[in-house]
Amino acid sequence: MEHLEAIKYYRNYEAGQTIVWAGDKMDFVASVVHGVAALTQTMEDGRRQMVGLLLPSDFLGRPNREHASYDVTATTDLQLCCFRRQPFQDLLTNTPHVSQRLLEMTLDELDAAREWMLLLGRKTAREKIASFLSIIARRDATINQTGNNGSLAFDLPLTREAMADYLGLTLETVSRQMSGLKRDGVIRLEGKRHIVIPDFDMLMNETGDDADGGVF
Repeated sequence: MEHLEAIKYYRNYEAGQTIVWAGDKMDFVASVVHGVAALTQTMEDGRRQMVGLLLPSDFLGRPNREHASYDVTATTDLQLCCFRRQPFQDLLTNTPHVSQRLLEMTLDELDAAREWMLLLGRKTAREKIASFLSIIARRDATINQTGNNGSLAFDLPLTREAMADYLGLTLETVSRQMSGLKRDGVIRLEGKRHIVIPDFDMLMNETGDDADGGVF
């Protein structure tokens, strides 16, 4: 911790601000302190696809990779705890348990990617929306240590337009499915982005996932 403290610094970004473009040289790695960032890939014909979200405690960058793989954009006001890439890489070499922790975070990221593959490829629009809300709710509960007592509340990190882009849906479909979940009592909407989930099990039943697995 003393070594990390000695080499860390903070960067703040406003919502909508680009942190790094794909292909740019990236001289730092970072952990998200608060806020949310989106990972986006642009295809040859100009189409853009959001491929991931970085939430608090998620890691940005690779110690052994100089260039960014994706465009990274702050979707909310964002603070990063940053480390210069080379000193951080030296720390990994000299401190094996830090390297082990980074490996665990990478495997968590792989699990999240697999979850999104299922969400984007095989689920209905309603299941996609419910799955997205459940993922954000679980992460928020874990970060804030609120646990799962049946009812959860959180602020959506994305606009409905961004949700549509991320989930491969139209804006109209996102709005219709959110309204349907609200009408059926699965969620409550307070303001533009504040979501209340009265019964988390009810939301999970809408995701299409196998109910035999644990949630937390």
